[in-house]
Amino acid sequence: MPILNAPPDDSEWTNPDEFPRPVVTFGFATADVGRIELDFHRHRKGQLLFVQRGALSCEVEGGLWIVPPRSAVWIPGGALHNVTATGALEGYNAFVDPAVNCGLPEGCCAVAVTPLLRELLVRSANLPALYEEGGANSRLVAVLLDEIAVAPVEDLHLPMPADTRLRGIVDEMIASPADRGTLHAWAKRAGMSERTLERLIGRETGMSFGRWRQQLGVVLAVKWLAGGASIQTVAADLGYESVPSFVTMFRKALGTSPGRYMAKRHCGRS
Repeated sequence: MPILNAPPDDSEWTNPDEFPRPVVTFGFATADVGRIELDFHRHRKGQLLFVQRGALSCEVEGGLWIVPPRSAVWIPGGALHNVTATGALEGYNAFVDPAVNCGLPEGCCAVAVTPLLRELLVRSANLPALYEEGGANSRLVAVLLDEIAVAPVEDLHLPMPADTRLRGIVDEMIASPADRGTLHAWAKRAGMSERTLERLIGRETGMSFGRWRQQLGVVLAVKWLAGGASIQTVAADLGYESVPSFVTMFRKALGTSPGRYMAKRHCGRS
């Protein structure tokens, strides 16, 4: 992803761990060039990945997070993760040294980005990569860390099982989310009993089969809506027979309708 602020030698910035500062922030922007994927990798510093325009998904050990506009995903240092996006994308990355102790989340999570947190990311991204420490720049970074620590957590997480049989089912469901097969049908495909499938998915994800499938629908809907798809298209692609039934599910899960949810995400965006 192109960098909006250049490191000291104007070369491409590829490894934030190399910069001896507690927080290193940069902006990124891509054109609508189709699918973008950063394969599984890890870095010593924790990462806050904020999306200002577009949407992305981030898989971290044990879970899949969807990041729509005005949200971010926090990835702890050392966590193995990948990032996938489709279409135009714009946002900011803040990499935080694990030695910084200021109440940052211990595990991966999606968080809402307040206007103040957004402005702090913009300001810190415009600092020199090797900014002078001990003065105004350090105070700015300290406030940024405080805001990350108190950012509200959002329910845009899909637990991902490690069991190979379950992962095969999950991959099929993600590839064909309109398939409304019953628990019995999915168990039969995997060569196991309904009871075994229900027990395994509960153990691996902490959810029932039905609850997990609903959460899959929620995260995919958010991703597609953020990418510009209509409510009607999303409802059909998720296998709902009517738009109202999809809207009801979405409202129960996230507390508001799909239209209002996305309008709030885009309102006041620069």
